[in-house]
Amino acid sequence: MEKYDKNGNLKKEYYDERNGLWYELKGDYYYPMIAVPKQEKIIIGKYGRARLKYIKQHKKCLYTELIITGTLNQHLAKIDKTANHRVNEIVCEMARKESVPKHYDGKMNQLEWVSLMNNYKHCAEGIIYSELIYC
Repeated sequence: MEKYDKNGNLKKEYYDERNGLWYELKGDYYYPMIAVPKQEKIIIGKYGRARLKYIKQHKKCLYTELIITGTLNQHLAKIDKTANHRVNEIVCEMARKESVPKHYDGKMNQLEWVSLMNNYKHCAEGIIYSELIYC
């Protein structure tokens, strides 16, 4: 399509067949009419937010691709869900190997049990950050 109408005036919108984009006249310039698809609202937890921060700073191409395709929130939600699941699995496996109950049962010192579980969770999060978040 041409940029000019029958009277020789610039059209408010025109289609460029070379690149397949529509353009809109604003002032003296034509701007491409590009819109990012709307993303569904998803609550993202601790691991999803950590992944977002990481890809914004270190994986800018991936971040841009996810934004443009409208899949950023799904990606972050998937990472968050997977990370939470893996942390729970790892903590349970570590507790099982050392014969520590998953839930406090009163058979051992409460502070010792809390300390052990916090240690297991810290170790599990270290694994998760290297496997899922910072990759």
